[in-house]
Amino acid sequence: MGTPTTFKRKEVKYFITYDQRAKLQALLEEHMSPDSFGRSTIMNIYYDTDNMELIRHSMEKPVYKEKLRVRSYGTANPETTVFVELKKKYKGIVYKRRVSMSQKDAKLWLEKNEIAPKDTQIIREIDYFTHAHPLKPAVLLSYEREAFFGKEDPEFRMTFDDAILWRDYDICLCKGAYGKAILPPEMQLLEVKAALGMPMWLTRFFSENNIFKVSFSKYGSAYKEMIQDDIENIERRNKYSA
Repeated sequence: MGTPTTFKRKEVKYFITYDQRAKLQALLEEHMSPDSFGRSTIMNIYYDTDNMELIRHSMEKPVYKEKLRVRSYGTANPETTVFVELKKKYKGIVYKRRVSMSQKDAKLWLEKNEIAPKDTQIIREIDYFTHAHPLKPAVLLSYEREAFFGKEDPEFRMTFDDAILWRDYDICLCKGAYGKAILPPEMQLLEVKAALGMPMWLTRFFSENNIFKVSFSKYGSAYKEMIQDDIENIERRNKYSA
């Protein structure tokens, strides 16, 4: 079976500690199967306008929002297959459209305005989006991920992310995973992704362990830190120039 190019699902996020993850492990072994890739490094370049229009709009929590990113699994070279993803969210439902190509072709297409290496409906959708929003690489986000899918429902997925790092320099998938941490070292981000409802065994676990869903965006968190860094740099310059 090929890699899916379209997704429609609800994504719910939780912060959990490593102790809570250890308690959850027995339930995972009973109800979930690990992804064949095991623990993997995921790297994403998020594209935005000069004034960061997309992430600023997203943080206003509108009914509808979009973002564009390029994802690689591990550090890429020019010939590595990457995924160009247009991610939309409408009334709490996530729609993802993605197409694969080499890192070199993705860079030429998105950053040099060259024609995409193939012509598909998803390519045309992304072309329309990039012409409506003049974009450039804005942030690189990386994290370590463990993914699981349901034994009874393979469409039900759970992912655990830690070592979530961001940087707004060296924005290239070829330069490895490094940058500033977003989460405290004792914390993981759990994402529950389901086309249907959440299973009872998981809702019961959350209730018994006082784990509650959170509104959290990796890119949004990175943007907030970028703004804070800018403020601190201005204050530092004013202090030394006074």
